Amino acid sequence: MAIWEKVRSEFIDVIEWPEQGESEGPDADAGATLVWRFPRQGNAIKMGAQLTVRPGQWAVFVNEGRIADGFGPGRYVLETRNLPFLTSLLSLPYGFESPFKAEVVFVATRQFTNLKWGTRHPVLVRDRELGPVRLRGFGTYALQVRDPAQLMREVTGSQPHFNIEGISEQLRNLIVTRLADLLGESEHPVLDLAANYDELAGELGQRLAQEVEGYGLAFTSLLIENLSLPPEVEAALDRRNQIALSGDLQAFTTYQAGIAMEKAAANPGGEAAAGVGMGIGLAMAQRLAGTAAASGPPAAAPGAGAWPGAGTPARHYHLLAGQQQLGPYTAEQLLVLRDQGQLTAASLLWHPGLETWQRAADLPELAVLLQAPPPPPPIPPAVPEP
Repeated sequence: MAIWEKVRSEFIDVIEWPEQGESEGPDADAGATLVWRFPRQGNAIKMGAQLTVRPGQWAVFVNEGRIADGFGPGRYVLETRNLPFLTSLLSLPYGFESPFKAEVVFVATRQFTNLKWGTRHPVLVRDRELGPVRLRGFGTYALQVRDPAQLMREVTGSQPHFNIEGISEQLRNLIVTRLADLLGESEHPVLDLAANYDELAGELGQRLAQEVEGYGLAFTSLLIENLSLPPEVEAALDRRNQIALSGDLQAFTTYQAGIAMEKAAANPGGEAAAGVGMGIGLAMAQRLAGTAAASGPPAAAPGAGAWPGAGTPARHYHLLAGQQQLGPYTAEQLLVLRDQGQLTAASLLWHPGLETWQRAADLPELAVLLQAPPPPPPIPPAVPEP
């Protein structure tokens, strides 16, 4: 009896994949198991054994590397009549009841979601408006096995365990390569791509469908979450938009001055606040004085230290930066240059009427711009206690 029990223990009578130990969380599928081989450990499978295939699984019998019968979700009692291909491979007679040896491989056929893709390096695209630009992109996709036998033949082979990470790198490379082709052929300007993510993702999915089908797989979802320009290009576009919103350079100068005032307000005790406040006040005084002069009453002749332009035609200055002449600039524009650090007391300026270039600090009408802020008040004396 003991010998018979030992022999019976070497026969497998229950075959299943419990899928225990899988990770949890939003990115759990990134490392999920795709293919799992039942650990037969050299034992034979008893004819009449029970096979359990859970939802989202597919079981495949393999004999000496040849794929035989497959089973979808359900519970089966193994017999020669539901193992026709395996019976043929093993040359078993109909109704054969002795144990047999074969590998049982389970394939996960559920959807694997929230898988990531992204560009490792920027993709160079030629845009009609911006010229050559580099784009980075990322998104997500969902994957499903549509042909377990094809997947085993083309991807997993005889591996006893295969997870999503084993194929995700290849899929990411495919997505990025086809995306680069698509962007190169796209008629959409780079600045309009965000409004066409769905259209681009649909076209990208169609281009990839046939390639992943060769692996026995299918993309059930493919999303483009972002296509972005380099930070320096975005900064240049922001500045261009600021100018466009302002309508002209004069309005843009005022806009920049407003930004400088906001920065000064954030640090009311700093030197920048004192300088900006003085300069902005003088600039606004010039504008008010110019408006008043245009409305009728003549303005008095400005003194030597008056802000240029108060009641007189606007004076234009040229700035020497290195060996390059910049300008002409109005007084308000010089105010912005000062805030940006491009105009200092030592900067060389020239305007019509001057014989030679002069230091900014030597021009009376600009000296007020470059004055050092007054020192802070002394610490107040302590108030004696009553």
